[in-house]
Amino acid sequence: MTSALILKNESLNKYNSWRVGGTADALYTPKDLEDLKMFLKKENYLKPLTFIGLGSNILVRDGGIRGTVIVMHAALNNIQFTEDGIYAEAGNTCAKLAKNLAKEHYVGEEFFAGIPGTIGGALAMNAGCYGSETWNFVTKVNMIDAQGNIVSRLKEDFKISYREVVKPKNDEWFIGAWFNFEKDMSANPENKIKEYLNHRKNTQPLNWPTAGSTFRNPKDTFAAKLIEECGLKGFRVGNAEVSDKHANFIINLGNASAKDIENIIDYVESEVFKQKGIKLEREIKILGDVLN
Repeated sequence: MTSALILKNESLNKYNSWRVGGTADALYTPKDLEDLKMFLKKENYLKPLTFIGLGSNILVRDGGIRGTVIVMHAALNNIQFTEDGIYAEAGNTCAKLAKNLAKEHYVGEEFFAGIPGTIGGALAMNAGCYGSETWNFVTKVNMIDAQGNIVSRLKEDFKISYREVVKPKNDEWFIGAWFNFEKDMSANPENKIKEYLNHRKNTQPLNWPTAGSTFRNPKDTFAAKLIEECGLKGFRVGNAEVSDKHANFIINLGNASAKDIENIIDYVESEVFKQKGIKLEREIKILGDVLN
């Protein structure tokens, strides 16, 4: 018998960084990997399955998510130093991995401190910042399928591009990855992390509920620059607004609905295309049903 609690009709607004969204039919937070395997092997859960971490790059619609939502960030948070590289489970925050490796004088991982999500989420979207991307440093991964089987896959098994990762099978989810970072005892990666965090604090609206960058940067330009040039900073629908501090962030001013945010996303896309002739692509993922 699985020891983790399964919640029915659980509100999802506290499981995503925008603080919006309806309910999940069922929500399950595994205690650890063995608990997750047992849960899936029984196959008596509501389908389909949706895996989330910190919910920092998703918009959950007001109608909620059908089936079972599995929350990974409270479990699967081990980091191990192995012969094959540094193994980080999917529930670790990117910031935790960066800080732990910096203490051991590893370099190259500092950018992870600027990613407000989990390793699982970073693997799923090839998250990156400050000129680096997650999959630049991945050698292989562990996945879990809908029956609780663990599958090891090499980097070459995935189609990887800017902010997008195509898995070989849709019904497999990341549970961990091996990373290859170099040690440099003369470097001071902790100082670089501090610089990155200060930059985030000075340029991003971190004091508001947000999902980070809403759109991918088009080739040779920045989404925020295009949005600002279109005069959309401060554009508001309901209690959601394009941030005055960073135009690629949409903030929840308090009690915004997911529909408010999605309406802003749609409007920004249409205005940038109308004024600039550039079609913005979404970096965030929209999940769930529209509220009827």
